[in-house]
Amino acid sequence: MQKGKFVPELIAPCGMNCGICISFFGYTMKGKKRKHPCSNCRSRDSQCAFIKKQCDTLATKQIEYCFECTDFPCENLTTLDTRTRAKYGMSMIENLRNIQTQGIEQFLKNEQERWKCSTCGGIICVHNKTCYTCNQSR
Repeated sequence: MQKGKFVPELIAPCGMNCGICISFFGYTMKGKKRKHPCSNCRSRDSQCAFIKKQCDTLATKQIEYCFECTDFPCENLTTLDTRTRAKYGMSMIENLRNIQTQGIEQFLKNEQERWKCSTCGGIICVHNKTCYTCNQSR
């Protein structure tokens, strides 16, 4: 999986696009380089770093995305989404609804444009709005 190109495996069950996450770029929230960048939720087989421990449906792999659950959006996802919206201006619930209505391929195309660096064409990190290709901040 190459960085800079969004593929379905980069979209976590909770709707997080792992390709825009600071851990995927190989940094901590404090800006330090990580020993090992995160490969993404699906390739680590963790299914969802934030919700899986509290969700038997995800833990037992009964669904691919949270929107497939009868409890969507559940309390855990809503709490995570509220925090993510407030801190980073991105909604996992909105992402999931877009995947549900438009399909994963269209969602990926939209994400590619949304997070594209206007300077170099790299990918902007959702957490600190930095492009790690050219080190420009949005």
